[in-house]
Amino acid sequence: MRYLFAVIDTQSNSGTSGEMVAIDAFNEKIEAAGQRIMAAGVAAPTTALLIDNRNGLGSVVNGPAVESEEYMSGFWVIEASDDATARELALEASLACNRRIEVRSFLR
Repeated sequence: MRYLFAVIDTQSNSGTSGEMVAIDAFNEKIEAAGQRIMAAGVAAPTTALLIDNRNGLGSVVNGPAVESEEYMSGFWVIEASDDATARELALEASLACNRRIEVRSFLR
């Protein structure tokens, strides 16, 4: 089963050098175990484009869909055998990056 681990922060690219070392170690561990599908940091919501072409008019607005002090600043897509394993990996991810992690399973 696949899971999205969203890293929750108040800014993008905020990891300290120590946090980056811990994140790299976590990435190496889950890569070796075949659990890492992909991972990346993402730019701040202020850089977002909100695209709406449902009516065929092609609306493009600068900025996020939802305004919030906290937002997803990065993510992992993880392969885990079950919810309990995903939960354990999320605890490790949170410790490594020193941020809260929102976990969502992919729809089956």
